[in-house]
Amino acid sequence: MRALPFAALLLAGCATTSVPVAIEAPMVAATAETDPVDTAADAADDPAIWRNASDPAKSLVIGTDKKAGIHVYSLTGKRLSFTPAARLNNVDLRDLGGRVIAAASDRADVNTAHVSLFTLDTAAAKLVPLGRFPVGPGEAYGMCLWTRARDHALFGFVVLKDGRIDQVAIDLSGASPKVTTVRSMKLGTQSEGCVVDDRTGQLYVAEEDVGLWRFDADPSAPVTGTPIAKVDGRTLVADAEGLALAPSGRTGGYLVVSSQGDNAYTLYRLPGVTYAGRFRIGGGGIDGTSDTDGIDLMLGDFGPAYPGGLLVAQDGDNAPATQNFKYVGWDAVRRALKLR
Repeated sequence: MRALPFAALLLAGCATTSVPVAIEAPMVAATAETDPVDTAADAADDPAIWRNASDPAKSLVIGTDKKAGIHVYSLTGKRLSFTPAARLNNVDLRDLGGRVIAAASDRADVNTAHVSLFTLDTAAAKLVPLGRFPVGPGEAYGMCLWTRARDHALFGFVVLKDGRIDQVAIDLSGASPKVTTVRSMKLGTQSEGCVVDDRTGQLYVAEEDVGLWRFDADPSAPVTGTPIAKVDGRTLVADAEGLALAPSGRTGGYLVVSSQGDNAYTLYRLPGVTYAGRFRIGGGGIDGTSDTDGIDLMLGDFGPAYPGGLLVAQDGDNAPATQNFKYVGWDAVRRALKLR
């Protein structure tokens, strides 16, 4: 449910005569890029990262082509495999004690939202389909996963294009997965990007033209969200798209948001969600990003190229080639923004 004070603030901002100017953002160079997707126009959408703890340089990145299927890439950006699937949009994954599960929002049926599940065969660098499962009425758009700390139960959040958020329980204990819708929440307008902090059980969702919301991820919690940051044209420019986390300690770190409207990325300091800076990707030997939809970020050692963590961002204009994903070292972001 939308909180009235937040909506009132938004309307008050729209009533002013001055046009907001986005805060300047330093450039951070991409260090690698993926092979472009095979389909043209608006195709590449959302990435997810798997870190190989025993051999970090052999970690993998998966990325959706929402017109054709889902790719697996190496840390150099080379495409290692492709799994055909109709209209997958957002994707997330969790490593469940050696079994890596990926979940994607499935838009093949615009009248009934589905989740498509895969196992990531990390040795073969290939996604193995586990099936597609109905969630509820409407068109699936965003997708993120949560592993509950107290019992390691796996949940997914499917963000519908109209702003509804359906939470599903994913049971992998049987011969085939079981996906059950356990509750629904609602934002007022089009929403997509989401991410869950496994440490705190907090779900963050981007309502594209309004701002960011936080919900308690537990299925027994209230369905009312809390507004935490608004699209103001300065720190965050519509559309607000992909979300990712850089956790630190028990509750600290950063929430990163694709500020698609001005080709930038905005950081908020956790747990208070206070503005911490913004940056753009560009200025290196690899072309930069623009119109970014999905992003993912994982901290830790990814080998010599990314010793402090890896950020992956979809590039909406990779001309003259089709769209792809760009890789950025988290250490480079920290230096550019002088983060602790």
